[in-house]
Amino acid sequence: MKRRIFLQAAGALGASAVVPAVFARDYPSKPIRIIVPFAPGGATDTLARAVAQKLAQMFDQSVIVENRSGAGGNIGTEVAARSPADGYTLLMAINSHVVNPSLYKHLNYDPIKDFKPLTLVATAPNALVARPGFPAKTVAELIALAKKEPGKITFGSAGVGSGSHLAGVLFDSMAGVQMTHVPFRGVTPAIADVMGGQVDLVYSVFSAVLPLIKSGKVQGIALTGEKRSPLMPDLPTISESGLKGYNVFSWFGLLMPANPPEAVYRKLEKALLEVVRDPGLKKRFAKQGLDLVGNTSDEFARFLKSDGALWAKVIKANNIHVD
Repeated sequence: MKRRIFLQAAGALGASAVVPAVFARDYPSKPIRIIVPFAPGGATDTLARAVAQKLAQMFDQSVIVENRSGAGGNIGTEVAARSPADGYTLLMAINSHVVNPSLYKHLNYDPIKDFKPLTLVATAPNALVARPGFPAKTVAELIALAKKEPGKITFGSAGVGSGSHLAGVLFDSMAGVQMTHVPFRGVTPAIADVMGGQVDLVYSVFSAVLPLIKSGKVQGIALTGEKRSPLMPDLPTISESGLKGYNVFSWFGLLMPANPPEAVYRKLEKALLEVVRDPGLKKRFAKQGLDLVGNTSDEFARFLKSDGALWAKVIKANNIHVD
């Protein structure tokens, strides 16, 4: 009798071990959705749609991009966090994914524990630009002017706690200066006021202000990342211009709800790495100022923790909060 029970148990264990493999082999058997927690039209949405198209071709299955904007990305992110961890819901996240926990006192999700990282899709340099006629043309001149006239220089941002705001806060902290923050409802109106001369400076995704720099509608001071851009090689970085170690950039990455079936997770990771590392796709987005990465899930997980820790320190030191 005991032997029979043992054999039945062994058979059950064998069957359960086969299930994940079969599930992965059949995956995906229905449409996959990529949640973008922002409105259509931006770089996050564009990247998600490009990845979705390639992934659909690879899997011969529909991949749908679903925009769930609101609350600085929190609404869409929570929807993704509460979705089944079956491989049919992905999240295209940006910097705010690890920043928001330090800005908001009450979040209904944990950006680390509730998600499983897949890959860092892309990074993009930001640029510090000034209004036409602004007297400082370089980082060194800007720092000197800001020290001479504390609080007089203004910089616009997409709002309190936004990437453009935190970039300015970090600059001020590292340079030992004080500039006045002017929050807007989005970076586009902030750029418009810089062009109009109402605000002195703004930190923006480089691709958005590149044509404005070329046309002379704004002055390019420096890039915020660690290297120059081939799209404008004469524009230096802040780090090489006197603020060594300053490195702020936009990033875009794919995650999924935590605790997915391991076989499905690895199948997705492998497919996404192939998609993101596609030479044609990399060339296409390089023209838009985006550097496609495609690192491993472990590398992306380490990056998320380190980036979150960096901005948590900056936010706490400067007492920045949204709610």
